[in-house]
Amino acid sequence: MLKRTSTAVRTAFVLRGRFRRFFSDLGPGLITGAADDDPSGISTYSVAGAAFGYAPLWTAIFSFPLMAAVQVMCARLGMVTGLGLASVIRTRYPRWALWGACVLLLVANVVNIAADLGGMADVTELLTGVRAFYWTPVYAVLLVGLLFWTSYRTIVRIFKWLTVALFAYIGAALLSHPDWPAVLKATLVPHIEWTGAYWATLVGILGTTISPYLFFWQAAQEVEEEIALGRATVKEREGATRKDLKKSRNDVLTGMFFSNLVMYFIILTSAATLHAHGKTSISSAHDAAEALRPLAGDGAYWLFSLGLIGAGMLGVPVLAGSCAYAIAEAADWVGSLEVHPPLAHGFYAVIAIAMALGLGLDYAGLDAVRMLFWAAVVNGTLAPPLLILVVLLTSRKDVMGEHRNGPALRWLGWLCVAVMLLAILIMIVTSVTG
Repeated sequence: MLKRTSTAVRTAFVLRGRFRRFFSDLGPGLITGAADDDPSGISTYSVAGAAFGYAPLWTAIFSFPLMAAVQVMCARLGMVTGLGLASVIRTRYPRWALWGACVLLLVANVVNIAADLGGMADVTELLTGVRAFYWTPVYAVLLVGLLFWTSYRTIVRIFKWLTVALFAYIGAALLSHPDWPAVLKATLVPHIEWTGAYWATLVGILGTTISPYLFFWQAAQEVEEEIALGRATVKEREGATRKDLKKSRNDVLTGMFFSNLVMYFIILTSAATLHAHGKTSISSAHDAAEALRPLAGDGAYWLFSLGLIGAGMLGVPVLAGSCAYAIAEAADWVGSLEVHPPLAHGFYAVIAIAMALGLGLDYAGLDAVRMLFWAAVVNGTLAPPLLILVVLLTSRKDVMGEHRNGPALRWLGWLCVAVMLLAILIMIVTSVTG
C-alpha cells in the first residue's frame, strides 16, 4: 500500500513538472490565440449564437486548421528571418504593397480598438452602475501605461495569466444547460443559410478568428522573444533550428486550439440561453451579458461579463501593439517593447495615436456596441490581401530557405484565402439579392 502511494506521488510530481515546463514554453502562440477572443470576437460569437442557435458551432472546427496554418506561417517567418512581417514585406515588395498592407491593418485595428474599449466600458457600466463614458478613457490610459512602462517579459507574464479569464466562457456555457444532442449534431454537421445576415455573420466569424492584426503580432512576438534573449541584430536572430520551430508550432497550435475552444463555448452559451428563449436580435456581447442573468442565473452573467473585460485587457494592447510593429517596421524605425519609449519614440507614438483614434471614435457619437460585430466583418473583408502576402512570402526559398512552406501548409494557406474571398462574395450577393 505504501509503495503504491509512493508511486502515485512520484507520478503526480512528474506530471506537475511536465505541465509547468509545457506552460513555461508557451508564449507568443498562446497570447495570440487568447487575444483573438477580444470583445469584438466575443460579440460576434454572441450575435451568431443568438441569431442562429447552435447552427454556427461547426465553424469552430472548420476554421481551426486554417487559422492555425496561417499563424504557424507567421511565427516561422519571424523566427527564420529575424524580422517582423512588415519588415519582410519592405525588403521583398514595392512600397505600395507595404504601405497598403499597413493602411489596411491600421483601419481595421482602430475600428477594433474603438469597439473593444466601448464594449469593455459598457459591460463595466452594467456591473458597477458607473457610466461607460467614464470607463472608456480609464481603460485606454491603463493599457497605454502598461505598454509604455513595462518590459516585454513583464507583459508576456501578465498576458499569459490574463488568458485564464477566458475560461469563464466555458463555465458560463456549462451553467446554461445546453441541449447536448443538438450541440453534437450542429458541431459535426455544417448548416448553411443563403441569407445576407447569415453570410455577414460567417464573414464576421472568419474575420475575428483570422484577423490581420494577428499576422503582424505573431511574427513580431517571435522577434521579441529573440531580442529578450539578447539577440539584438537581425544577423543574430536569423535562422531557426527544427527544435525551435517545433516548439513554436506547439505553442501556436495550443493557442489556436484554446481560441477556438472559447469561441465554441461562447456560441453555445448564447444559443442555449438567448436563442432558445427567442432573444435572437442582440447586437453585442453587452446585450448578451444583460440577457443572460434572468435566463442562466447570476453565475453565468458574472462569468460572461468578467470574461469580456479580461479579454479586452489582453486584446486591446495586442491591437495597438500590432499597429506599432507594422508602422515601425515599414518605416525602419526602432520598434520593440523591450526598448524604453525615449529610444523608440516613433513606435510608442503609433501605440498612443492608435489608442487615441479608437477613443475618438467612441466619443464621436458612433455606437461602439454595434461596432463590435462590424469590426469583425471589416477584419474578414481586409484579411485576404494580407493572407496572400503571408502565403507568398513563406513559400519563397529566398526568404525561408529550407524552412519554406511544405505542401500542407501552402495548400491550407491558399484554401484560407479562397474560403474568405468566397464568403465575402456570397455575403455581397445575398445582401443585394435578399
